[in-house]
Amino acid sequence: MRVDARTAALVLLSRLSLAAGGDAKAGPAVPDVVFAPHRAVYDLKLDSSSPGSGVAAIMGRIVYELTGSPCDGYAQTMRYVTVTSNQEGDGMLTDLRNSSWESVPPSRLRFSSSNYQNEVAVDRTQGTALREQATDKVMVDMARPAKKKFGLPGNIYFPIQHSMAVVRAAEAGQRMLAADLYDGSETGEKVYATSTVIGQRFKPGEQKALTMVKDGDKLDRVPSWPIEVSYFPIGPAKGDVLPLYEMSFRFHDNGVTSSLRIDHGEFAIRGDLRSLTYLEPTKCPATP
Repeated sequence: MRVDARTAALVLLSRLSLAAGGDAKAGPAVPDVVFAPHRAVYDLKLDSSSPGSGVAAIMGRIVYELTGSPCDGYAQTMRYVTVTSNQEGDGMLTDLRNSSWESVPPSRLRFSSSNYQNEVAVDRTQGTALREQATDKVMVDMARPAKKKFGLPGNIYFPIQHSMAVVRAAEAGQRMLAADLYDGSETGEKVYATSTVIGQRFKPGEQKALTMVKDGDKLDRVPSWPIEVSYFPIGPAKGDVLPLYEMSFRFHDNGVTSSLRIDHGEFAIRGDLRSLTYLEPTKCPATP
């Protein structure tokens, strides 16, 4: 039984931070809508599985926190814990701890992740990505798992930058967005080709979100979109290969994500938002 939750968790960190503003270039405009700092807790369970997946049950939780501002950059932390069982009843405890900080405009990305299986440390990734203003090229300086420096193409999106581009596309009425995403996954060298499908906008009050969750009623006061993102390996045309996995969710334009589903192909996980706490925002200095 193999559940590659680590890579999905790193990408999930960026998906949970969706907010408006920005574009695909290195120097996007000031965001039209600012992030709403918050802490969200998601209960996880198995949504579906194929007979050959080796996955009989999954239970777990995600705790996600977003802080910062456009002037200070945005920090994200996430702990993603699951217990996965096979048909024989054998279980595996996976504990993924991720954090990142990204500047606005997206010139710098710091990332760190630790992976534990059955309470034993498996690996750790840590590094910094810098975008050169003159060339738009991204240089990555890895500290873990080994010290290494390398370059990436200039059309790479950082996580929050990509989230901003997705929502700006949604607000403009676009239905699709293709982009290459870098978030420090795996050994810090992974780049994904992503394809995002944006559904019809829900008007405030049109779709009740979380009436049983504290502060969940506030989500009904803002517009939202159903969104699905597919992740492909860089290389062959997307039409020739199946996605590595797909992620669907409902995005509320205050930056909160609900109705989460992660499809790994042979099995899928559902995440229900159970707790939502809005945090005090960091205030930017007044513009003269």
